[in-house]
Amino acid sequence: MTDTEYMDHAEAALAAIEKACDRINDATDADIDNQRVGGMITMSFQNGSQLIVNLQKPLHEIWLAARSGGYHYRHDGRMWVDTKTGEEFFGNLSREATLQAGLPLVFAAA
Repeated sequence: MTDTEYMDHAEAALAAIEKACDRINDATDADIDNQRVGGMITMSFQNGSQLIVNLQKPLHEIWLAARSGGYHYRHDGRMWVDTKTGEEFFGNLSREATLQAGLPLVFAAA
């Protein structure tokens, strides 16, 4: 994957996260405060917990930091896949956000 292809996929993922936060805030009581600075999005929840998604450009990865640990994802040509488990990024993000918000939340690729 070229640097340009990586950035196209990575920026699309970050945009999908931002759009999902807006949708979730409009439709639920989750009240996710999401802040984007460059290639990093910090999502803060009402209980004070956070999820952090950031781009790792040199590695062509997206990293997710959650209470349960840190996860690294690479794009396989179709989706972002965890480098250790093979799980899909947006499914994991949904699971982690649900745990931290205390209500079911769904994130998906655009």
